[in-house]
Amino acid sequence: MMKSTYEPIRLQGLIEKAKELPPVRVAVVDAGEEHVLAGAFEASEAGLIDPVLIGRRDKIESIAQKLDYSCAHGEIIEAESEIEAATKGVELVLNGKAQALAKGWIHTDTLMHPVLKSLRTYRRISHVFIADLPGYHKLLFITDAAINITPDLLTKAAIVQNAVDLARILGVSTPKVAALSAVEVVKPAISSTCDAACLSKMAQRHQISNAIVDGPLAFDNAISREAAQIKHIDSEVSGDADILLAPDLPAGNILAKDIEYLANATLAGVVVGARVPIILTSRSDHSVARIASAAICSLVHQHWQAFSAEGE
Repeated sequence: MMKSTYEPIRLQGLIEKAKELPPVRVAVVDAGEEHVLAGAFEASEAGLIDPVLIGRRDKIESIAQKLDYSCAHGEIIEAESEIEAATKGVELVLNGKAQALAKGWIHTDTLMHPVLKSLRTYRRISHVFIADLPGYHKLLFITDAAINITPDLLTKAAIVQNAVDLARILGVSTPKVAALSAVEVVKPAISSTCDAACLSKMAQRHQISNAIVDGPLAFDNAISREAAQIKHIDSEVSGDADILLAPDLPAGNILAKDIEYLANATLAGVVVGARVPIILTSRSDHSVARIASAAICSLVHQHWQAFSAEGE
């Protein structure tokens, strides 16, 4: 990875804000790996989470000792496999003993299987990366890069709404959404251009709320106002996008990893739309990304807790 002295100050601001809140009880699913435990312990020491570590006890305790952390930082629940760990994590949520989940050293599909079975709501479940990178003037939300593989139009609308609602929780009053494709004009042969155009109109008709949506936009048009002007694109979103909607999961995942490894971005990751927020980062992410993800999880949990209290 390219070395950089850039500090993710925007994500750090969210971390500081979350530190003012009570810690969230988080079930860390398949916790027996060094990077996972380091992130969980550091988030615990920062006062962001109260971790419940699910996995092989001997492995967790051995790694904790190597890292010079006390397992007093978190309860340990024995699980012999990824599937058992994921099942027990979901059970903790269902029993009211965990307020959020975190992906540990487990494959995403294994974690999400019991989530999709038991923790669905009326909303679509989707993933959002929140990127802090030196070459852009604000946080950049990228969706969906982990859950919905080939979303259709209505699924994309739900994914956009989830990202918009998340951005608003994190302080963006009216998020600007760029619906990405390979080109910036509608071409029926490229279905993502048609979806993008429909999403733009849906936002105008308030089928997507509290957002400005434009598309189709190629990546350069979305990020650079100059590129848009050269191509004679008149858009409120160009050069000032808050959210990038990828046409499908592979495109979103490649985009996120590209800016992480080539543009020095720090990526926090969270799944929204389930009964509880889910911290979902790459298994190779460093502790700053995991701590930022824990902070965002805390802010989301606090928002929904307050929302639920108002509705009572």
